[in-house]
Amino acid sequence: MCIFLKEIGNLLLSTRESAGVSLKEVSEDLDIDEAILENIEDGKSGAFSDVFTLKEYVANYAKYLGLDAEKIIDEFNEYVFEATSKIPVKDIEKQIETNMKSDSEENRIVSPYTKKEKKVKNGIYVLIYCVLVMLLILTVIWSVKQITINTKNATVISYGK
Repeated sequence: MCIFLKEIGNLLLSTRESAGVSLKEVSEDLDIDEAILENIEDGKSGAFSDVFTLKEYVANYAKYLGLDAEKIIDEFNEYVFEATSKIPVKDIEKQIETNMKSDSEENRIVSPYTKKEKKVKNGIYVLIYCVLVMLLILTVIWSVKQITINTKNATVISYGK
């Protein structure tokens, strides 16, 4: 038998009221907003974006009121399972595919060891490298030629005396 969230909320509400504890008191003691506690007591699961946070709130609230928190959480888990097991597999696959598409490579946090490097077009780098090598070769040839010409002129001038 599965207790639905509304029934869990009613159980928490009736237990709290029979203990003579105000919602504000519970809110201060558990450090949970009153609006959250009201949503739990009203059985409004749609007010919570995270089922795990809701589960934690329900467990803390049940413990605070002296109820068997484990039993309530077991019933809550059955409720969540029944609610989620009715979702068709194709809808789940479609949602996963949508989520994967929306997560672009730039938004993901990845290890530098497993990060895929963007391939840079090497053509421009090869061209620049070749031009630099050609300039270096031409500079060396020009320098050698200048040294050789200057040496011949010096030799001719010294023998000419």
